[in-house]
Amino acid sequence: MKVTAYERSVQGTGASRRLRNSGKTPGIIYGGTDLPQAVELDHNALFHALKKEAFHSSILDIEIGGKVTQALLRDFQMHPFKPLVLHIDFQRIDATHKVHVKVPLHFKGEDTCPAVKTGGGVINHITNEIEIECLPASLPEFIEVDLSAMVVGQTLHAKDLTLGAGVALSLHVEHENPAIVVARMPAVSGGDVPTGAPEAPAAPTATKLKDKEGKE
Repeated sequence: MKVTAYERSVQGTGASRRLRNSGKTPGIIYGGTDLPQAVELDHNALFHALKKEAFHSSILDIEIGGKVTQALLRDFQMHPFKPLVLHIDFQRIDATHKVHVKVPLHFKGEDTCPAVKTGGGVINHITNEIEIECLPASLPEFIEVDLSAMVVGQTLHAKDLTLGAGVALSLHVEHENPAIVVARMPAVSGGDVPTGAPEAPAAPTATKLKDKEGKE
C-alpha cells in the first residue's frame, strides 16, 4: 500500500495542535540506520486507510519528497471520543531482516463444521490475530484458518495453524502455544428447567393450614 507523507520541520505540542487544526496528522518514521524522521500526513486519507485491515499488517510504501521508504505501521493514537487520529508511528524495514508483526486471522468453514452443523455446538473465537516473524517479502496479509473439521470439545492452538513458506510464529507465541478457537456446547442458564422434569409440590397456603387445624 502506498502512503504519501510530508517532512515535518516544526515539532512540539503547539505545532502539533496547529497541524491537526489544519487537517494534518503528525507522525514519525524510525528504525533502520537512518535517524527518526518527523512527518505529517493528510488526516482524512489516513483515517480511511486505518479502517482497512491490510493497512495494519502490510508493508507500506511511504513516499516523502519523491523518495519511497518501506515501513510497517507500529502504533497510532486516537482522540478519546472524536474521530481524530492524534499521532502515528511507522517503523522502517530492511529486506534482509525479519520483521515481527501481528497479522489477522481469517476463519472459514465455521458454519459447516461437525461441531456446529451436527453437534449443536458453537465456535468460541479467543483471538483474531497472531504474531509472526518472517522476511518482509514473505509477509502475508492474513492467515487463513480452516475450521471445517472441528468437533465439539476440540481446541485449535497456534501451532495448529498452517503458515506460508518462510513464515513462523514469534518465539513467545511458539512457546506459549495459545488457543485460537474452541468448539464447545452453548452454556445453559441455571434457571432453565429441562422439559419433562417433575414440578415441585406447591407449599400449603395459610388458609389450608387453618382449615386442617380446625378439623383436627
